Amino acid sequence: MLRIQVILGENDVMAISEGLKEIGIGGLTVTKVRGRGKRPGPEIHASKGSEIFVPQFNDKYQLEVIISDTKEDEVIGIIKDKGRVGKIFVSQILRAIDIATGAEGEETI
Repeated sequence: MLRIQVILGENDVMAISEGLKEIGIGGLTVTKVRGRGKRPGPEIHASKGSEIFVPQFNDKYQLEVIISDTKEDEVIGIIKDKGRVGKIFVSQILRAIDIATGAEGEETI
């Protein structure tokens, strides 16, 4: 099993979610986070436009999905097609347990 973690600089969450539904990926966790990357954030005009403020951290979206190893390329392809700006991280899941049923492994996803 793999964990795909995506940090999006723009809100492409719904497009990615719909793409994942089409290939049978149902579980997806979405979190709104703040952070900074290589590009500075947009300027904010304050005090009736007389001051310009560049925020230290910008709003971003974090997606997490647990998938079987066989769907890795398909899921990454959808994220790259539907997302505009961001990063994709892939890591191994050593063990997964469903609390309600006690099922382990790929049965949990």
